[in-house]
Amino acid sequence: MESLDAELDRARDLDVADLADAIESIGFECTRCGACCKAEDDDPHTATVFPDEVREVQAASDGEYDWRDVARPMPYGLDDDADSRDDAGHLTGETFEWALQTTECGDCTFYEESEDGTGACSVHEDRPLICATYPFSVALAGTSQPMGEAVDEAGMVRAHECEGLGRDISRADAEELAATLKERAIRELEEAIDVRDEYAPVDAEDRVVVHDSEGAKSIDGAPIEK
Repeated sequence: MESLDAELDRARDLDVADLADAIESIGFECTRCGACCKAEDDDPHTATVFPDEVREVQAASDGEYDWRDVARPMPYGLDDDADSRDDAGHLTGETFEWALQTTECGDCTFYEESEDGTGACSVHEDRPLICATYPFSVALAGTSQPMGEAVDEAGMVRAHECEGLGRDISRADAEELAATLKERAIRELEEAIDVRDEYAPVDAEDRVVVHDSEGAKSIDGAPIEK
């Protein structure tokens, strides 16, 4: 496997026109079904959100949202068992990165649905890159893959399960989506490298510790002193 640094170089060298060609060949139009924003079976919606993306959503809310309204610790690595809980029953342990916050039913907290079943995002203009580029990802190690296995592939572009796949997309829309997909790949790899470089073990016996590109944090986004 290539190193993260080598993959970052590959991401920076991605040709937007080639990515747009791949997206055009697969085809896509959002049907606003909301499937990518909802829990899947018993698994809560899980979408990676970077620290600066959390702050962007907070800023756009004019103070309505605090950190925990936007993001939760990435659940992977936090096993829901007795050994990973403190005396009060709260989860403890270390994990990496943040996921968008969810409702009690496991859907994205920013997902809204009209009476006719049409879905919408209440922070659409400030949504994370992984949401803006769904259902696509790039075939580079160190980048995030959306929920579900890839169901189609063209060049470096993978397409994940979505009812909007196979529909016509204009060249302009394909190029805009391709440019955002390249931006996301670069950001994800830069984040992964910074997480690697910033990581230092922290005592998580009685709390949850989240390691991101800015260091170790508590669940409210506050830095933890090493």
